[in-house]
Amino acid sequence: MAYSRFSRTCGNAALVAIALLVCTAAVIVPASAATKYVSGSPDLSASVTGTNEFFPGEDATITILIRNTGVSTLKQLNQGTIDYEDLPTTAKFSTVGLSSGTDAIIIKSDPQFVGDIPAGGAGSTVSFSAKISTNATIGEYQLPVTISYQAPDIRKQEVADVYEYSYTKTSTTIPVTIRIKPEVKITVVEAIPDTLSAGTSGYVVLKIRNDGPESGTKASVKLTQSGSSAIIPTDSTAFVGDFPSGGIISSRFKISASKDAADQIYPVDVSVTYTNREGEIVTSRSESVGIPVSSKISFSVTSPVPSVSAGSHDAIAITYRNNGNTTVHETQSRITPHGGVTAEGTVAYLGDIPPGETATALYDIAVSREMQPGTYNFDSKLRFRDALGNSLESDTVPVTVQVLPAKAGTIAGIPTTILVAGLILVVLAAGIGYMAYLRKTKPQ
Repeated sequence: MAYSRFSRTCGNAALVAIALLVCTAAVIVPASAATKYVSGSPDLSASVTGTNEFFPGEDATITILIRNTGVSTLKQLNQGTIDYEDLPTTAKFSTVGLSSGTDAIIIKSDPQFVGDIPAGGAGSTVSFSAKISTNATIGEYQLPVTISYQAPDIRKQEVADVYEYSYTKTSTTIPVTIRIKPEVKITVVEAIPDTLSAGTSGYVVLKIRNDGPESGTKASVKLTQSGSSAIIPTDSTAFVGDFPSGGIISSRFKISASKDAADQIYPVDVSVTYTNREGEIVTSRSESVGIPVSSKISFSVTSPVPSVSAGSHDAIAITYRNNGNTTVHETQSRITPHGGVTAEGTVAYLGDIPPGETATALYDIAVSREMQPGTYNFDSKLRFRDALGNSLESDTVPVTVQVLPAKAGTIAGIPTTILVAGLILVVLAAGIGYMAYLRKTKPQ
């Protein structure tokens, strides 16, 4: 086969052009370059965010802000082809813990994992639960914050497509400041309550001492129900004015006992709201006071069972006993008869009945002649006033009455059988007397 000179010349030119293009590409498109920070380390700081002032006895939440202000100090360009995934200033896998070297502040929370903390970011916030001791003295306390983390090591990239990562475990401790503020610390010196029964009301007089280092102004004593306690304050606030450290104040509150209260002691909470030396309105921690309560006042019948004959009208005497622990006032009793028994006077006034004492009620009742003999129970209730004049009513007190068979007929209260027998005797006597009279007057 024959080739022309022109074909050979074009083939050689194509080879030269391809070679030139390859060389040009090698010059214009360099190998991919990477930027690396090869010097620097994390620079961590800790501070309390939010409030750092607490009162003795307070359940506190201490919030710590961790920030990283680390700066990379050396930068390399065109070193290999792989960028660093972790900057040397990043605090990796960070854990933050708060501790206390004093019994005045007890840290309840364990150290907490927060992950990576990069330099220049907003930082990480961690909250810890703490208890401020009731005996903590006022002043500042230094609490150590321990931050454990891993810092990336600077390693040389040996080949273009391989980079070895390694980390160094590091720990740093930074103190933060907590301030304990002075407060009014109340102690209930004396509590004198009225005698209370379920469903009644009364008063309690409180004497409260300020055992704290702070003196309060514009102070008010507050009485609040303790959970589901049966003691319910009717008056909840009493203004007392100045409450100096070491001073004693006295307040009187009206309280009520719920209707379902049992025979036991129930708590009520006492606190004081005041203005402190900085002009802040503060409420002291509360104290609980026990108020004894008796179960609902009850009554029982102590008199013998009265007997009434069918077909009669009579008065029965019923004696009631106060089984409660308090005196009942202006007591009235009411009986509710039924069936063949009616009452002309169903209400009896009994007056005041002290605990354990009795009072007798008289009821006028009428029993129908058709009433079958037997023992019958009727309902009665007592309405009374407590020490504060509140009107209360007892539970139902059963009254037992014995119905006897109907008596024989009477005239003027004398049985008719006796009257008939007497009349017969009178007639016989009159007849005998008349016969004797006739004999005496008959002529001989």
